Amino acid sequence: MHRPARLLAVLVPAALILAACGGSTESAEPAASGTAAADSASATATGDPNAVVVYSGRSEDLVAPLLAEFTTQTGIPVEVRYGDTAELAAQLIEEGDASPADLYFGQDAGALGALDAAGMCAPLPAGAADAVPDLYKSAGGTWTGITGRARVIAYDPKQVPEQDVPTSIFDLTDPKWKGQVAIAPTNGSFQAFVTAMRVSQGDDATRQWLQGLIDNDVQTFEKNSLIRDAVDAGQAQLGLINHYYWYERAAEVGEENMNVQIAFAKPGDPGALVNVAGACVLTPAGNADGAGALLSWMLTPETQQWFVDNTWEYPLVEGVSGPEGVPPLADLKGPDIALAELEDLPGTLTMLQDVGLT
Repeated sequence: MHRPARLLAVLVPAALILAACGGSTESAEPAASGTAAADSASATATGDPNAVVVYSGRSEDLVAPLLAEFTTQTGIPVEVRYGDTAELAAQLIEEGDASPADLYFGQDAGALGALDAAGMCAPLPAGAADAVPDLYKSAGGTWTGITGRARVIAYDPKQVPEQDVPTSIFDLTDPKWKGQVAIAPTNGSFQAFVTAMRVSQGDDATRQWLQGLIDNDVQTFEKNSLIRDAVDAGQAQLGLINHYYWYERAAEVGEENMNVQIAFAKPGDPGALVNVAGACVLTPAGNADGAGALLSWMLTPETQQWFVDNTWEYPLVEGVSGPEGVPPLADLKGPDIALAELEDLPGTLTMLQDVGLT
């Protein structure tokens, strides 16, 4: 079996499992309505032959205003097909050279790595990602992160003083936290974190940790925002989420009205993973120049600042400050792995099913 066929055989079942598990998307990234890759996307089509065709695993609510601004500034029209990140990657591999897509914009480095391994990612435009640290882009210069999201431990300071918050996710299986830890096993960010744990710690250690959580009466939720709210309400003492969920709620209600707080795991711990939402120009692109212009524009300081202001994610371009109050991205030291190694989502889903978490 050729490599693209192997990857398709891996990604399509992953997309189907994701739908069965409730989707892999973040709370701001709603899942597509269909379950099969070919039915997973919706498109805004103008028929303009000069348009850049984007397959976006990031939600329409988030991306549409950004892409409209790109068109306003450059005059380059954009057509977008929205869907689940993994399903769109599977669809692209299935479409191959016949794909109408010019640019892929996904919310997970693993999907980008899978596309790259299938030969679907073209070389980045010259100089486009020079300001992005090597850790957050492919070594081969074919895809780049656009924004970063850090895993954090949410905690209830009324029950857990800051100095007592665990600094490693391995501490969460301690009996002292029995029934007080919350996770979202059907959510894509948790699954990417577990995949990183498998790569850095091995399958046996990861399976043992998951079983330890179960034995410790872990609480399970559908998504990160529900974990944040449960910890805020004192229903759980600790929870695993992405950092921006705290900032999302703080912007809505005011920091002074937040009970829940967040802490970062110690350097090297799997709980310190920094993943990316990223993009690549596709090899079948009929409008590679337009796609390259869009990718490059997303990495300008002005657009990076837009992401900070509107999504509370980390900018990846040096010289643009992250959200107020978060540690500098350079200070976050996750597990020593390449983000492209997060592509084995099916293996993670199988493990989560085997232990009974999905």
